[in-house]
Amino acid sequence: MTDTLRPPVEPALPEAPDSPQKLKRSIGVVGGTLLTLSCVTPASTLFVVVPDLFGSLGTATALTIAIGSLLCIAVAFCYSELGTLIPSAGGEYAMVSTMAGRLAGWLVFVLSLLVVMIVPPVIAMGTADYLAPIVHLDPSIAGAGVMLLATLAGLLDLRANAWITGVFLVLEVIAAAVVAVLGFAHAERGPGSLLSMEVAGADGHADTVTALLVVSGLAIALFVTQGFSTAVYLSEEMENPRRNVARTVLATLAISAAIILVPVVAITLGASDLAGLTGGDIGAMVTAWSNSAVGTFVSLCVALAIVNAGIVMVIQNSRVLFASARDKAWPEPVNHVFSKLGRFGSPWVATLAVGVPGAALCFVNLDTLYGVTGVSVTGMYLLVAIAALLSRGGAHRHTPAWRMPLWPVVPALLIAVLAYILTQQETAYLLWTGGITAVATLYWLLYLRPRRDTRWLVSIPEDARA
Repeated sequence: MTDTLRPPVEPALPEAPDSPQKLKRSIGVVGGTLLTLSCVTPASTLFVVVPDLFGSLGTATALTIAIGSLLCIAVAFCYSELGTLIPSAGGEYAMVSTMAGRLAGWLVFVLSLLVVMIVPPVIAMGTADYLAPIVHLDPSIAGAGVMLLATLAGLLDLRANAWITGVFLVLEVIAAAVVAVLGFAHAERGPGSLLSMEVAGADGHADTVTALLVVSGLAIALFVTQGFSTAVYLSEEMENPRRNVARTVLATLAISAAIILVPVVAITLGASDLAGLTGGDIGAMVTAWSNSAVGTFVSLCVALAIVNAGIVMVIQNSRVLFASARDKAWPEPVNHVFSKLGRFGSPWVATLAVGVPGAALCFVNLDTLYGVTGVSVTGMYLLVAIAALLSRGGAHRHTPAWRMPLWPVVPALLIAVLAYILTQQETAYLLWTGGITAVATLYWLLYLRPRRDTRWLVSIPEDARA
């Protein structure tokens, strides 16, 4: 039995002054999908993250992303079932704490916190490259500016942000579509090249992409569509979460995978040569396929997409910190501050607490940020899969929820695959992530566990049964 607390079902009563504050249910499937798609930020992922995959995987990039997307279907099943069982702003940590115990929940919270703190500045730093047609900026300074702008937007009402990000999302989908059309229209090679497994070597000759390289690249491929889990973070603010969370998770994964994978296939077929593909300069390819005006338009759409992603990620991340404070993860003065809600119903202190440090992370080495993020995402998915394997035991067997097909085969296979992917990551990134996890475990042993009656009391909102 876990130590997760569920509020009793009672007639509605006036809230006590010191009762935990609850977020407003104000969005449905459309608003949730717009926000979640914006967090996946398909275009900025395509233009910022995918070029690095082209550099190491060459023509095998599309195959690797396709395999990662298939794995993400299993992950999405786990998130959908757990997210409808445990609709909380705490996301992964609320789900895992409920199913696998508070220590497991604490560790997944730390991994998710690493992801949500690192990913926004990684994406934001790509802004400078795509503003280059009109202004030249230092990537770190541009990224910090985007993070601060996103923080200010994150203080607004969630419904307003859903429509703001929706407008930006349309622009980034247009940019991805332009790239796809131009790439297919200027195809230099046939579909068979998608399985040719070649990358340009340092000497200019083609090198073979091995199966181990593809497996290693899966950690980043999982990160490419990782944002679909945002629907779970927003579940506490969704109307009818038992139905809408699963719909939003699965729809977002399908749409985002298509928006990313189709242009990647087009780029692979349309690149002038293997060296150009491995170089990953998508902006230059677009200009070569069309003209500088089209290249500038696409670049500006991508820049807006990055701002869009920053806004949604700050929204998501602030909800994680808000929920952890509400669930007593920190000393009481810290819990009190992070659980404050502003006039628009948003957790304003938590929003500032994730946005401002995110601006500072824009000055950290990108390779390290990528590596730690890949390991953290894989580890987080592994713990969620374990929780999904336990989701139908005990009292949860008869709880109303969306149920995945092929349980328990899906989570069991996912656990095995993710564990193997972890073993293929670079030692340095495993050590960084493992060291942070070890410190978090010490915090659990020395502070949280001795105060188990007053700290880390993972709660589920009273109307979560709706």
